[in-house]
Amino acid sequence: MPLLKELLTTDAGLMSAAGIIFMLGMGVFFMRYFRRHIAEDTARAKSGKL
Repeated sequence: MPLLKELLTTDAGLMSAAGIIFMLGMGVFFMRYFRRHIAEDTARAKSGKL
C-alpha cells in the first residue's frame, strides 16, 4: 500500500501514472486504427479496386 500511496500522492508518482495511462491509451488507439485500416484494405483488395 505505501507504493500505491506514493504513486497517487507525489508529483513523480502522478507523472508516472499519467505516462502509463497515456501509453495504454495510445496502444488502444493504434490497435483500433490499424485494425480498421487493415479491414478497409482487405475489402478493397477483395473488390478488385486497388
